Amino acid sequence: MACREITCKLAIIGAGPSGLLLGQLLQQAGIDNVILEKKSAEYVQGRIRAGVLEQGTVDLLREAGVGHRIDMEGIVHEGLELVFDSSRDRIDLKRLTGDGSVMIYGQTEVTRDLMEARRASGGASFYEAEHVQLHDVTGVQPYVTFTHEGQPFRLACEYIAGCDGYHGMSRHCIPKEILTEYERVYPFNWLGLLSDTPPVHHELVYVNHERGFALCSQRSASRSRYYLQVPLTDRLDDWPDSRFWDELKRRLPQSLAERLIIGASLEKSITPLRSYVAEPMQYGKLFLVGDAAHIVPPTGAKGLNLAASDVCTLYRILKKAYHENRVDLIGRYSDIALRRVWKATRFSWFMTSLLHTSVTPDHAAFERKMQRAEFDYYMNSAAGLKSIAENYIGLPYDLVE
Repeated sequence: MACREITCKLAIIGAGPSGLLLGQLLQQAGIDNVILEKKSAEYVQGRIRAGVLEQGTVDLLREAGVGHRIDMEGIVHEGLELVFDSSRDRIDLKRLTGDGSVMIYGQTEVTRDLMEARRASGGASFYEAEHVQLHDVTGVQPYVTFTHEGQPFRLACEYIAGCDGYHGMSRHCIPKEILTEYERVYPFNWLGLLSDTPPVHHELVYVNHERGFALCSQRSASRSRYYLQVPLTDRLDDWPDSRFWDELKRRLPQSLAERLIIGASLEKSITPLRSYVAEPMQYGKLFLVGDAAHIVPPTGAKGLNLAASDVCTLYRILKKAYHENRVDLIGRYSDIALRRVWKATRFSWFMTSLLHTSVTPDHAAFERKMQRAEFDYYMNSAAGLKSIAENYIGLPYDLVE
């Protein structure tokens, strides 16, 4: 069968939120792009992920023309609570940062909005693309080969964005002697439960309890998302709904446990926690975006937001390159993106270390005392509180100029 030839300025590998957002921004800027995704559209849209959006992410989604539902349905949070030994401390994000906040709006909904905008824009997207291969990424004319519905394709492009996640193939195109990988795998997992029940509190609550970490989050005024720290050996079958709710009540302060409304789970999942950064985030004409280049534990609510900042950096660079002939900026993507990546990685590591119970008996007593000292310092220091608040709402994006 003859290979079908297509062309574009940017090939985007992966149709998750980062790939869709990048594609939408570039479409609006008149920079044509093609998105390739190995999964079906239904699978991509059905993935349940995070729901806390930084202001920078919300602003970028608005710039992409998909802010209407966020503004109508998103829930603005101006604070959060940290709990240690049942003592509740509120961090006032708005006061500490000068009007800063975060938005509660599920990643599933973000994906839905972006997919609808993609269809409306007429941008080309190939779902269930098979045998995707990147070629000549350091050459003058990179290209991508793939098969779709049995038809072989050759996609000629000027640049490639690898938005295909931690398990994707884009990162593996960078030679091992060039790529440096930094990783920490945490010795516990998160067990998450989604339910159609009112949230136990109107703001997020992060709990450090001697039995393990807990998080009370939400997706809407009637849908809640809860998490528990569990051992690596635990499986979903070990956690029927009744056991989950009982354990959550044990870890919450009494004032919250008494208000907890339980219900049948809509979804349960176990998530491993790791910190991972790949350097560089660029190789020739290939750019790594989002989880393809870095993973953070969800404790700091940075995963999707960090991907959005990568998208913003690459979008601004490509826009200036095509509209202002600033091709000198192309080689700066990795350096600019990594500055924010490492800061977000640090904050996610800090929150994870502060809130989770040690699984090493020999160190547990010492680490508990260190966590207590950390809590006492941060909760009683104006500088400490401001540091947490600034990082939680999201540090400013670096300028591209």
